[in-house]
Amino acid sequence: MSTLPVPAGPAGGPLYLDYNATTPLDPRVTAEMMPYLTEWFGNPSSDHAYADRPRKGLARAREQVAALIGAEPAEIVFTASGSEADQLALRGAVLASAVRRPHVITQVSEHPAVLETCRALARLHGVRVTCLPVDSDGLVAPSALAAALDEDTVLVSVMAANNETGALQPIAELAALAHEHGALFHCDAAQAAGKIPLDVGELGVDLLTVVGHKMYAPKGTAALYVRDGIRLEPVVYGGGQERGWRAGTENVALAVALGTAAQLAGDALDAGEAQRLAELREDLHARLERGLPGRVRRNGPAAGRLPNTLNVSIDGVRGHDLLAAVPGLAASTGSACHSGRHTPSPALSAMGIGPERALGALRLSLGRWTTAADMRSAAALITSAAADQALGAP
Repeated sequence: MSTLPVPAGPAGGPLYLDYNATTPLDPRVTAEMMPYLTEWFGNPSSDHAYADRPRKGLARAREQVAALIGAEPAEIVFTASGSEADQLALRGAVLASAVRRPHVITQVSEHPAVLETCRALARLHGVRVTCLPVDSDGLVAPSALAAALDEDTVLVSVMAANNETGALQPIAELAALAHEHGALFHCDAAQAAGKIPLDVGELGVDLLTVVGHKMYAPKGTAALYVRDGIRLEPVVYGGGQERGWRAGTENVALAVALGTAAQLAGDALDAGEAQRLAELREDLHARLERGLPGRVRRNGPAAGRLPNTLNVSIDGVRGHDLLAAVPGLAASTGSACHSGRHTPSPALSAMGIGPERALGALRLSLGRWTTAADMRSAAALITSAAADQALGAP
């Protein structure tokens, strides 16, 4: 991957290991997108020459996103964010349902885009919501879903991969259970799309969210796969764009960016990118264990997780303190900051991880421009800071 064009970034900026939060914009994506912000500015719904290139660009982008996940182009609906795609899936399915008091099932460590939509549906529409527990690896047990399903269940929503630990849920098995009870299945694949192979047919999902800024496209572009035949209530009402579910003149430039990113991600998977990242991740983990013997504990499953994600807790330190002491590294912690107070990650807490271990967690997520040299540098920075903080502990 050393021949890849390098994304723009701050000169002399810190080592970036926060790809799960957002990815740099791939220069190849920028190059494909830019003409649609300048000379190819027409409205794709118009009937004159200025509309031709935007209309074709939009159609091509739909094909590229569909190809990444094994869908048909007509099943791709462009949105402005993953949160909007999730809302279209959940709210759209519930409000289009004929069930008098719909029931929705999700899980406790789901992304807030899903959890908050479920809470809003309960508050505004009287929807019953069940949040399934997860085990110590952060996984939903199919038996727990089977026990929660009933005749009023309209939709089950479970993410493909956890954004903090990288844990991969048994989506195909969960979707099959939902279908046995006549329920639809939605999967937020924001973290998984482009990192591992996904095929909506093999997974058996009805709805699936793809997010641009998690795979080297700009923020503000995403898509929802909607299986042919599914009925949804629109998320934006208006002129009928995006099959009537998401009205508003299409942002062709951002759709083209998402399509290009999807094609590049598929090409990278074919070239072995997942294996490359998994090897780098394991190298980093091994270096941390050697540098901090007996103090490093992995959070999440040892297998069955995203190839780019390493979540570890280091005994004797708190994640936010460690990163504050290492300005040369950009990564995430296992805590959330509220008004200056740090609290354990809800996802780690749901796995039964205690507060001290959760507060000591680091999420180190790798990506397209991560190198073996970066792993050596990151391990040295973290090891040194963790050793200093342990020595300074009372």
